[in-house]
Amino acid sequence: MFKEEFEKHDWDEVQASIYAKTAVDVERALNKSRRDLEDFKALISPAAAPYLEQMAQISHRITQKRFGKTMQLYAPLYLSNECQNICTYCGFSYDNKLRRKTLSGVEMLQEAEYLKQQGFEHVLLVTGEATKTVGVEYLRDAIRLLRPHFANISIEVQPLDEDEYRILAAEGLYAVLVYQETYHKDNYKTYHPKGKKSNFDYRLDTPDRLGAAGIHKIGLGVLIGLEDWRADNFYTALHVGYLERKFWQTRYSISFPRLRPATGLIEPKVVITDKELVQLICAWRIFNEEIELSISTRENEVFRNHVVKLGATTMSAGSKTNPGGYAVEPESLEQFEIDDSRTVAEVKQMIERSGYKAVWKDWEQFATIEKV
Repeated sequence: MFKEEFEKHDWDEVQASIYAKTAVDVERALNKSRRDLEDFKALISPAAAPYLEQMAQISHRITQKRFGKTMQLYAPLYLSNECQNICTYCGFSYDNKLRRKTLSGVEMLQEAEYLKQQGFEHVLLVTGEATKTVGVEYLRDAIRLLRPHFANISIEVQPLDEDEYRILAAEGLYAVLVYQETYHKDNYKTYHPKGKKSNFDYRLDTPDRLGAAGIHKIGLGVLIGLEDWRADNFYTALHVGYLERKFWQTRYSISFPRLRPATGLIEPKVVITDKELVQLICAWRIFNEEIELSISTRENEVFRNHVVKLGATTMSAGSKTNPGGYAVEPESLEQFEIDDSRTVAEVKQMIERSGYKAVWKDWEQFATIEKV
């Protein structure tokens, strides 16, 4: 299990090592053809900031070689805002007094019809963590209902046991996103004081269960704003490397969610600037040429316009973060505020103006790469 690898690395020592990196370390990393974790530390360190332009050029070149001039589009489909956890950064937190909503099968199909009209073939089903209300049976039924309408179904829900993931995989589940939120174990409990999510180790072991269950793609990441984003991303890279060695047939993706405003949320403890986020995205691409990098509508339109060419491969568009937000109940409380409110058509036009192709299915992307 990854826990054994994780416990070999002390947070304070990792953090100090990153901040001790020098320009020599950065230049060495940039000039290598294959980078290791020490190189990744250099690329995310403050010492790499003056090299951002060079990093962006390398990241662009690698991304275009591996993924072509494409950007895959997806939409989150929120099924429920019911949650049994108290999380200090989430609008769905159990102690947040809001009207709870869980979509019925009929309502799911209403939402699906809207998304299909927009052109989406990839949907990410999202719920709060409420096992009794949105447990594996509910998720199984949702996938079974929606699978005929979409080419690709992913989920971002509570961590499940291996046998439960196998049940969902048998129904056509393709990918699972599960964010550790922060790898700072000592502080993790302060952000998750109550509920099953407060179990750091169970969450940490989730990607192992996913790999063992044969899930095709695993998405990882941390919530930027909780703890030092550099140290947290080192641990994410450590985690991905472990998984790639153990489950080498699985695909992996990384997301970069920044803490966004929502009812009842804490303020970010750590702020990452736009330049630093670009540095982080480029560092990931230079470090790992194969991994998918995803940018959501948490980011504003100017940032998303510029990041198209810098390493990202997947974007959400026209997102709603409330259950039923597309067609059923647009005014229900959102999990967080989005920052890019453009329509799907407008995002698609932006991508095409950048000289890229907006793709809706995996095989469209690969066909485009072959033509490049």
